[in-house]
Amino acid sequence: MTGTSAPPQDLLPALRAIVGTRHLLTDSGKTRRYRLGFRTGGGDALAVVRPGTLVELWQVLEVCVRADVAIIAQAANTGLTGGSTPAPEGYDRPVVIIAMMRLRGNFAINGSRQVVCLPGSTLHELEQMLRPLGREPHSVIGSSCFGASVIGGVCNNSGGALVQRGPAYTEYALFARSTDEGGIALVNHLGIDLGADPVEMLRRLESGDFVRTAASDAHASDGRYAAHVRDVDADSPARYNADPRCLHEASGSAGKLMVFAVRLDTFARETATRTFYLGCNDPAPLAELRRTILSDCEQLPIAAEYLHAEAFDLAERYGKDQFLLIDWLGTDRLPRFFDLKSRIDGALARVPLLPANLIDRALYAVSRLWPNHLPRRLREWRARFPHHLILKVPAGAADEMLALLGRWTESGGDWFECSDEEARKAFLHRFVIAGAAVRYHAVHPRDVAGIVALDIALRRNDRDWFETLPPEIDRQIVHRIYYGHFLCHVLHQDYVVAAGADCGAIKDAMLALLDKRGARYPAEHNFGHLYKAPPELLAFHAGLDPANRFNPGIGGASRLKNHRTQVTGEKA
Repeated sequence: MTGTSAPPQDLLPALRAIVGTRHLLTDSGKTRRYRLGFRTGGGDALAVVRPGTLVELWQVLEVCVRADVAIIAQAANTGLTGGSTPAPEGYDRPVVIIAMMRLRGNFAINGSRQVVCLPGSTLHELEQMLRPLGREPHSVIGSSCFGASVIGGVCNNSGGALVQRGPAYTEYALFARSTDEGGIALVNHLGIDLGADPVEMLRRLESGDFVRTAASDAHASDGRYAAHVRDVDADSPARYNADPRCLHEASGSAGKLMVFAVRLDTFARETATRTFYLGCNDPAPLAELRRTILSDCEQLPIAAEYLHAEAFDLAERYGKDQFLLIDWLGTDRLPRFFDLKSRIDGALARVPLLPANLIDRALYAVSRLWPNHLPRRLREWRARFPHHLILKVPAGAADEMLALLGRWTESGGDWFECSDEEARKAFLHRFVIAGAAVRYHAVHPRDVAGIVALDIALRRNDRDWFETLPPEIDRQIVHRIYYGHFLCHVLHQDYVVAAGADCGAIKDAMLALLDKRGARYPAEHNFGHLYKAPPELLAFHAGLDPANRFNPGIGGASRLKNHRTQVTGEKA
């Protein structure tokens, strides 16, 4: 644990004066859900501050900088690697978490072809706003169901499931950065005139008091990605977090800037689509199908989601309650439900003698009483095949895809075209997989040492894509959960590790195997406190935040002020 200096005595009163008593949290029970990640542990924080306006956010920043504390920006806290929660090892300064979810707002500009989004804006809210306009945001599948923020996706270069759009990316942002002298500066690179005074700029932005037409000389999305992913002979991944192609200020910043707003492209909404569900016994036919689609098809699919049989089974059983909640409540109410659950979890954790994860166990038990929730044909395909692919295409590309699938069945696979209900439930089943391993761990804590969650990008030319673990690793794994964005060759590989095994050693061994295969990691979930970032990414982050004021320690970097090392006191 790094030694932590005491905060100035006037810090908490100053923060309270800005946001009010209700929105300054210091009790460990109340700050718990902000300090712990969705799938990782977390560390300590002096306080959680919840500003209600952009001006309050700026004032909170000014107070925290004067107090010389470390600052962690957090939106929905849906990350899987601890990228917006404190490091368990601690810091040389007190930590203040600034929670952004009260700072909501989206503004359509340039005839709705672009939007300006504030820190608390979620993908789901943006999708709802754009739907009547015939437009949609960068990502609409999966993450939008769970309340993920728009700016969080940009800061992490999150790719999502939509094949043609690549990682979330923009060169337009309004942000605060640390200076070499230890202060902060507000930088307006939105390409929108908001004035010069920080308070005036932020008030105008939040109230929408700006011209809704703006020049578009820079990029507000990764418009080159469709051609990039089609290069199936390239010996490098299509997208991954440290890709220098998509690092620019807020994009890929991983919390090393305090981002007040981003400007992004929107996309024409596909109103007519068709979905095909594929199954096969061998991964090789899927590899060849991928190459053919990317090389020969005139139109790229909208989505191509892979899941393995073991992932199918675990999600069917341990993701069932989440599936049903989304199905019943819809995406509108789901974030509120999980917020309430987190509050109850925190309260129950303080009650002696109660078993851990009581709410998770109860939800699991209740879901087991409900009839099977998956369509019959999905379950039939699970009985026949271990490898599954969900292909969604524009209606105009359906004839081309039907001809291709007709030829593909000669390789031993099979497929069917989904009804609207089957398609909806197939994608929903795919996207509850991410929480299934967490739920399994919660229900069977004595059988599990932990979860190793890998988020990897394979090379575009990699035909041998499906993993075979060495026996010495395989025998320590209870469940292997493989799923991902198949045409992009981005796979999520989660491993439930048997009790008594060393999760850290297993993870290191797996990463060594991935290095030999030429894979890059993480692909889209931030380095967080689980992955060590390469030197070029650490240099990019240090350039954004020379004082190491924001989210220190991310990607295995120094957690100390001014990027000093813990041992020598020299610059890292």
